Amino acid sequence: MSVRVAIAKGRNRYDAVKRALEYIREDIAKNVFGKNSLIIKPNLVSSYVQLAVTHVDTVRAIIDFIRQYYRGKIIVAEGSASDTLTAYKNFDYTKLAREHEIELFDLNQDKYREIMVYNDRYEQIPVRIAEKVLESDYRISAAVLKTHDTVIATLSIKNMVVGSIIRYDKHKIHQGYKAINLNIYKIAKYVWPNLAIIDGYTAMEGNGPVSGTPVDMGIVIASTDPLAADTVGAYIMGFDPDDIGYLHYIKMAGMGEGDINKIEIVGERLEDVRRKFRTHSTYTSQRMWRIEEEILNKILRIQ
Repeated sequence: MSVRVAIAKGRNRYDAVKRALEYIREDIAKNVFGKNSLIIKPNLVSSYVQLAVTHVDTVRAIIDFIRQYYRGKIIVAEGSASDTLTAYKNFDYTKLAREHEIELFDLNQDKYREIMVYNDRYEQIPVRIAEKVLESDYRISAAVLKTHDTVIATLSIKNMVVGSIIRYDKHKIHQGYKAINLNIYKIAKYVWPNLAIIDGYTAMEGNGPVSGTPVDMGIVIASTDPLAADTVGAYIMGFDPDDIGYLHYIKMAGMGEGDINKIEIVGERLEDVRRKFRTHSTYTSQRMWRIEEEILNKILRIQ
């Protein structure tokens, strides 16, 4: 059975998210059945720039849809590099929590476990990962379709990975273009999303993930395979998914479907929504993420 990725348009952002989820309703229903702890992880990289963060209507639509299949507690969880609680307030998440009786949680204040990642000399160093994410048995990544200043594009997997890291440890994965892609792949194995939603209703190109410019795409991408969702997202932005380091490593590890030709697209036609995003000013340098084969093989053997 092929992996399905939905691409949806709608009258507004809320409607587009609901339509994307409806396209893969059976996949989600089967995926969430019997789960007991559910988190929705938005991208709140900024406390003030709406374009850079997951719109509250995206999360509202996810909650309204998922309540058909899941009756347990829902936690919206983020560990922002800025101030998480300020972001919740500024972007109307506090209002959403009151209306839908959900919990808002700052992952930066959570208990943690340490996972080993790599510095720029490929030496192992510890990074603290929030327990709330590690212990949840259903993780939803509600990401934004954006270019990035270090890894070319930020999508559903990176959203979950970086937000799971306690704030003062986030810098530890930023060890140059080679190490950061490897580190995202390594942490992803522990915080893998069960459902990926990428909000491209208004995407970002240029100097993302905060200072880029808007792209009115009018689409939302969704899949129960986050690698497939990110592969489609990268392709829609005009990138070769294999040119994005962490997606390449995750594909090679067999963690999901990373071959665009093996993904079943439902909803909008892929080529109808594809366009060439303007890249970050450091794009040429970002492409230099590949590690010498001998060193990479040694690293992968000891993981």
